[in-house]
Amino acid sequence: MSKKIAVIVGSLRKGSYSRQVANNLVGMFPSDYEPEFVEIGNLPLYNEDLDTPGNVPAAWTEFRNTMKDVSGVLFVTPEYNRSVPGGLKNAIDVGSRPYGESIWDKKPAAVVSVSPGAISGFGANHHLRQSLVFLNMPTLQQPEAYLGNVTNMLDENGKVSEKSVGFLQSIVDAYVELLNRY
Repeated sequence: MSKKIAVIVGSLRKGSYSRQVANNLVGMFPSDYEPEFVEIGNLPLYNEDLDTPGNVPAAWTEFRNTMKDVSGVLFVTPEYNRSVPGGLKNAIDVGSRPYGESIWDKKPAAVVSVSPGAISGFGANHHLRQSLVFLNMPTLQQPEAYLGNVTNMLDENGKVSEKSVGFLQSIVDAYVELLNRY
């Protein structure tokens, strides 16, 4: 039986570096894993007033139902203002509610932060991890996945350079080990 892995990209931009890296990562999973992109750009901002019977936005319900069926979550995100993009934080909030019905609980996660700069999305990576601790998501600790200077890592077609493939594969391999423990 294959395991579904949600791939959530923090950047909403179609050609983002994060999406390009995620496209490379999904092809590195073993054949008994099904990584699939779960889009977050259509989720209305979380507002508890809407999270009542008859008012719940359809996009929230669809997202929550999709996420209930996955075995784990791979987050690939840029850093905005030393933290996670607003759309990603909103998806986390939508999935964690209503209280007691979080779709994140006990799902193993991996965090890959991507940046054209040298700091490599360190702030976003760690802010996201802080939320994942609260959400009770066992999260891959090593290897740490901060991908800085990403423009030097990708070719004009969005493929990762040969010198970077081994590192990305080590992230996926370690994440698969974590998934297999759960």
